[in-house]
Amino acid sequence: MDSGFWTVRDMRNMVGCVSSERYQVYRKAAIVLPLLAALLSGCGSKPSNDTYDLSASVKASGPLMKGKQILIPPPTALQALDSNLIVIRVSPSEIQYLGKAQWSDKLSRMVQSKLVEAFENTGKLGGVGVPGQGLAIDYQIVTDIRSFEIDAAGGQKSAAVEISVKILNDRTGTIKSQSVFRKVVPVTGGSNPDFIRGLDTAFAGVTAEIVDWSLRSL
Repeated sequence: MDSGFWTVRDMRNMVGCVSSERYQVYRKAAIVLPLLAALLSGCGSKPSNDTYDLSASVKASGPLMKGKQILIPPPTALQALDSNLIVIRVSPSEIQYLGKAQWSDKLSRMVQSKLVEAFENTGKLGGVGVPGQGLAIDYQIVTDIRSFEIDAAGGQKSAAVEISVKILNDRTGTIKSQSVFRKVVPVTGGSNPDFIRGLDTAFAGVTAEIVDWSLRSL
C-alpha cells in the first residue's frame, strides 16, 4: 500500500471489509423495517364509522308527463352540510357532527341521486337525467339544501330536512315555479340508528312533496 499500488491481498481485505459492513447494515434493516412497518400500521388503523344511506320515495300522485324530460343538477348547500358527516345542531348558532357515523356519500350527491330515483320510480316522465348525460332537457329541478340535521337544541330531539326547489325552463332560462319544502320528525331514542331513521323519514316526506309538486307544476 505504501508504494501507491494495491496488491491482490489488499483488494481482498477491502472487499471483505465493505461486505462485512454492508452485511451489518442489511441485517439491522431486516430487523428494523418490519418493526417500523408494524408500528405505522398500528398508528394508521382507526375504528371505522357506521355508514348510512337514504331511501328514495316511489309514490307520486302527480299527472303523467311522458312528453317532458327533466335534469336534476347537484343541490347547493353550505359547506358545513355538504360532506359525508351527519350534522347535530346543539344550539341556534352551533353545530357538531354525529360520532361514529357517516353518510355513504357527500350529502349533495346523495340527495341528487335519491331525487333522480324518486322521479324515475314514478314512471310519469319521458326522461330523468343528470348533467353530462346528453338528454334533451325541458326543465331543470334546481335545489338547495337549507337544513339536513338532528336538532338537539331543545328538550325533544328532532330530525329536520328543508330543501328549496325551483323549476327552471331549460330553453328560456326562466323560473316556472318555486317553493320550499320542510319536514320535522320527532326522534325517539338516542342511538345513531334512531337519528338516521328520523332523518330518512323527514327526507322521504320532503322528497314525496317535491316530486308531486314538480309533476303538477311542469
